[in-house]
Amino acid sequence: MWAGTAVLVLGGHAGLSWWGRLPLFAVALLVYLRLGRVDREPRTVLPPVRGRWMAVSSPADQVPSQGTHAYGQTYAVALVAEPADGTRPDIGWRPLTRPPEDFPGFGAPVHAPADGTVLRVHDRQRDHRSRNSWPWLLGMVAETAVRELRGPAGLLGNHVVLDIGGGCYALLGHLRRGSVTVAAGDRVTAGQQIARCGNSGACTEPQVRFQLMEHRWPLVAAGVPFRWAAPAPASTDAGGAGTAPPETWRPFTV
Repeated sequence: MWAGTAVLVLGGHAGLSWWGRLPLFAVALLVYLRLGRVDREPRTVLPPVRGRWMAVSSPADQVPSQGTHAYGQTYAVALVAEPADGTRPDIGWRPLTRPPEDFPGFGAPVHAPADGTVLRVHDRQRDHRSRNSWPWLLGMVAETAVRELRGPAGLLGNHVVLDIGGGCYALLGHLRRGSVTVAAGDRVTAGQQIARCGNSGACTEPQVRFQLMEHRWPLVAAGVPFRWAAPAPASTDAGGAGTAPPETWRPFTV
């Protein structure tokens, strides 16, 4: 999107006419928005976390769950650890930022959602301080735009992409730097620990990003809907297990 905008605004200095710049910008916009959805049944997979967690964005409440179809995010879910004792820091005015170690999810195991093959591992980004204060949340709009200059990795942080068969690919993002225990080409089994929860990429606090895609490269992928198989999340409010993605702001236990 940044490249398309640059061509649109500055292309005239390179001798490109409006008729040459507008189609290039339109292509960039379509790739960014990834208009439309994949018409297929939800894929059943295991949850990538264990314990008591909460979704801060989920396709159970809106689609696309992140506000955009770009980067295969249509049905993405973002999960934060939410212990019953209330030790997870809440949003406030002070402090402006916190070290990731202040959050109970930081370092929690992340598990493979299905049997598959590791296609790509990105494990070099640092775990930044939190952005869960009101001033920083406002600034996240600008920060996210800058991070996007790096492409999908700038937004997803450290991540692993798995080929889980049937033309479906699983992405686990915002992982802790140095925590990934697999490499490209490795075979993994459903439930196997492959990394730990981190605070890398465009996230406000330590969390696990999970999404299914119909292409191995997030830049051109469309999202795929999913269900969770046993061990399924059990809502602490409803008390019953289910296979649908969790609703936002309602803690569940896996």
